[in-house]
Amino acid sequence: MLGIIINPKSGKKAFRRQRYYLFKTLRAKKTVFSFKVTKYAGHAIELAREYVEQGVQDILILGGDGTVSEAVNGIMSAQGVDTSKVRVGIIPRGTGNDWGRYWGLSKNHKQSIAAYLNGKAVPIDIGRVEVIRNGITENYYFINSVGFGVDCLTCKMTQVLKYYVGSHRLLYAFALLFAVAKHKAQKMQLTYQSYVADNEAKAENSFTAQLFTMNIGNGPFSGGGIKQNPDADPRDGVFHAMFVEQPTFRQVMKALPHIFDGRLTELPFIHSMVSDRISLNTNKYLPFECDGIVVDACGPFTVTVIPHAIQMVAPQSFDL
Repeated sequence: MLGIIINPKSGKKAFRRQRYYLFKTLRAKKTVFSFKVTKYAGHAIELAREYVEQGVQDILILGGDGTVSEAVNGIMSAQGVDTSKVRVGIIPRGTGNDWGRYWGLSKNHKQSIAAYLNGKAVPIDIGRVEVIRNGITENYYFINSVGFGVDCLTCKMTQVLKYYVGSHRLLYAFALLFAVAKHKAQKMQLTYQSYVADNEAKAENSFTAQLFTMNIGNGPFSGGGIKQNPDADPRDGVFHAMFVEQPTFRQVMKALPHIFDGRLTELPFIHSMVSDRISLNTNKYLPFECDGIVVDACGPFTVTVIPHAIQMVAPQSFDL
C-alpha cells in the first residue's frame, strides 16, 4: 500500500487541483493507497511514523522541504522498522523545493507525479544532529542540510518576509542580506574527521573559529537554490560542509554574485570540508535550521551521516 502525506498549507492555492489529479491517476493505475492531511506543525512526523510502524514501506509526500523533513524524522524515529526498505517520493510544493531541485523535480505536479510513478528507488544517506539537553540526547534528522549562524537566521527571516516578497529567489536574497547585516559571529571549537578514499585511516581535525555561518550539506542546494555545497551527494556517505568566519563588507560583496551559481566555495574566505562526522563544541545558545525548520537549542552538537538510511524514488531521467 502507498501512504500519502499531504500538507495543505504548502502551495495551498493549487492544493485541491493537485490532490484530485493525483488520486485520479492512482485509481486509474489501480494503486492501493491511503492519505493523511497534516493539521499542525510537526504533524507529518507523527503521520510518517504511524505509517511505517504499521508496515507501509512506500511514502509519498505532497509538500515543501519542511514537510519532507518532518516525514523523514518520523520514519527515522519509528520503532522496530528497517528504514532502509522505506521508499520516499515527493510531489514538491511550498517555498524552497531544494530537495526536489536536486532530483530534477519541478512544481509541475503532473510531471512530478509521472516521475514518481515511473521512478526508481535509490538508497540515500540521512543526517543526524545530536543535541544534549539536561543530560539526555535528542536526535534531529535531516535529508538535505543543516545550518548554523546566518544560515539559520535566514530561515527565520524567510518565514517573516514570504508574506511580502513574491519571487522565491528574491525572498531568500532579502532574508540573507538581513541576516548577514544582523548576525554576529560566535566563538566555538569545530572537530571533524577528514574523509579519505579507499578506506584509509581518517584524520581528526580540530580548531577554534569565530563561526559566522555554516551549512552541512547532504544535498547541494539550500535557501531556494543557493549552492552552498555544490559537490554534496546524498548517496556518497559523507557531508560536504562550508563555514565562514566574520566576513568584511568587501567579502560579502564578492560572495553575493555567486550565491546561486555554485561558485561560493571558490572564494578564499569560505572554508570547506568533507566528513561523515562534524562536532560544534559550544555551551551557548545556538539555534540551527534542519531542512529549513528552526530548532532552538544550546550546544554542543554532533552531526553524523547514516549511510543508505532510506530510499528515494528518483525520476528515470536522473543520472545515477
